[in-house]
Amino acid sequence: MQFEVWAPEAGRVALECDGVRGALERDAERPGWWSGRAEARDGSRYGFALDDGPVLPDPRSRRQPDGPDGLSAVVEQGRYAWRAEWPGRPLPGAVLYELHVGTYTPEGTLDAAAGRLEHLAELGVTHVELMPLCPFPGTHGWGYEGVSLWAVHEPYGGPEALKRFVDRAHELGLGVVLDVVHNHLGPSGNYLPAFGPYFTDTHQTPWGSAVNLDAPGSDEVREYLVGSALAWLRDYRLDGLRLDAVHALVDTRARHFLEQLSEAVDALAAEVGRQLFLIAESDLNDPRVITPRAEGGLGVHGQWNDDFHHALHTALTGEGQGYYADFARDPLAAVARTLTHGYFHDGTYSSFRGRHHGRELDRARTAGHRLTGYSQTHDQVGNRAQGDRLAAQLSPGLAACAATLTLTAPFTPMLFMGEEWAAGTPWQFFTDHTDPELAEAVRTGRRREFAAHGWKAEEVPDPQDPATRDRSCLDWSEPEREPHARVLAWYRLLIGLRHAQPDLTDPDLDDTRVAYDSAARWLAFRRGDIRVAVNLGTEPAAIPLGNRPARILAAWEPVRPLDEDGVLRVPGESSVVLLQE
Repeated sequence: MQFEVWAPEAGRVALECDGVRGALERDAERPGWWSGRAEARDGSRYGFALDDGPVLPDPRSRRQPDGPDGLSAVVEQGRYAWRAEWPGRPLPGAVLYELHVGTYTPEGTLDAAAGRLEHLAELGVTHVELMPLCPFPGTHGWGYEGVSLWAVHEPYGGPEALKRFVDRAHELGLGVVLDVVHNHLGPSGNYLPAFGPYFTDTHQTPWGSAVNLDAPGSDEVREYLVGSALAWLRDYRLDGLRLDAVHALVDTRARHFLEQLSEAVDALAAEVGRQLFLIAESDLNDPRVITPRAEGGLGVHGQWNDDFHHALHTALTGEGQGYYADFARDPLAAVARTLTHGYFHDGTYSSFRGRHHGRELDRARTAGHRLTGYSQTHDQVGNRAQGDRLAAQLSPGLAACAATLTLTAPFTPMLFMGEEWAAGTPWQFFTDHTDPELAEAVRTGRRREFAAHGWKAEEVPDPQDPATRDRSCLDWSEPEREPHARVLAWYRLLIGLRHAQPDLTDPDLDDTRVAYDSAARWLAFRRGDIRVAVNLGTEPAAIPLGNRPARILAAWEPVRPLDEDGVLRVPGESSVVLLQE
């Protein structure tokens, strides 16, 4: 079979495959590329030696059976016999579910996670969003320090297990989205610099030198990242990709990398005949990210909306430290602003940043589904000192209010695994670094970070302790008992309403109208004929909704119909969804 590698600075390149070494030849048509043929089959171990150096794994490796430091293995993608015919499932109308394979089940594998997918189909979500799957040192970790951007972490089950997972999801009508990390690679097991200028000192990021998107050699680096993205979508039949922290993609070229990537994904969608999409994590609050390319934007199909999360979190918990400060001044006003404007910071002053931030979103031209709304994510839970979920701070009624606002807002809703039953397990930061110095640096760095906020070192879980990961695994006995069962039923009801009521998936962001009372702690909003009323206070609230007759579709606590003055009386820490007729 044919092997090839980009190594522009090498004077000689050799391929070693199944113990047999042979020289590769320069590619006359592609500067910097080397190629050659060798006998190989599925599972053959191979690597490349540059200038008589050690044998290194393939930058485009599809499998790393022995981890990032081992040899690569050949993967014959056509060997897997797909069972499900899958037409695709687009982003509009979606309900996403963020899932970490290593803690979704105690086993921490893709096959074990696939065995729990019926729960998600019954819940009513439409897409499973998998946290990163690329190989990283050790067994357990979040996945954001992965290397080998074309491969699947072997302890999760490797490439075949991912195909089985996707196949099972598609059989159940679930789309699959994968979180990919293009802004940095892990420090351990990262051999890309040996092959070429994959990184540049021209720019610096929180993780060190930036991925090379605009310096010499960046054409091939960009193609490497685009090729990886397309491989996930094509070879594993994924429906979309979540792009980690795109604000850290430093690119000064006239054609931004995200524009190049979105164009390539749209072309692949046309080729395979099913809709594919990209969702960016971005703290820029820049509408150009999600504006179509034809209108001068970058063409990404959706974006995480942290502003909605921050506003909702402060309203629910009263926290106001760090980046919550701007939202905590008047939390319900902040929630109202995000519901009606998408962004909270759209050119306004951010005290956390010490400057103005964001740009106004054109609500008349931007569909609501392009913003993803959530009350919890892996970041917002796991980056807390003890990984405590909202359920650890809130009553079941307030947890139900969070669900109501998330699942009836004009955005694409996303849940974080276990949220749907108010999981009592934390989700903590854990690592399994095999480099002792790196492990100690992570441990001490995290404790130092939280010491600045008043936490004692012994109160911050040790990321390297296996018990930290074990505590973070979901307890699948919880949904069968109270109060978890009641919360789960509420989520199922709300997701069912979202699918059944067209007004709840109406893309018109400009149609939402909001009223609130900060002192009484209630908020109500209208989307078409749907009315949503949420009382975050402990005392009953009288919420005026107008004189049109309304039918109650869902209520956390029993409520009477609107009185003759159009007032709905909502118990404390409760929420109601109505249909005006």
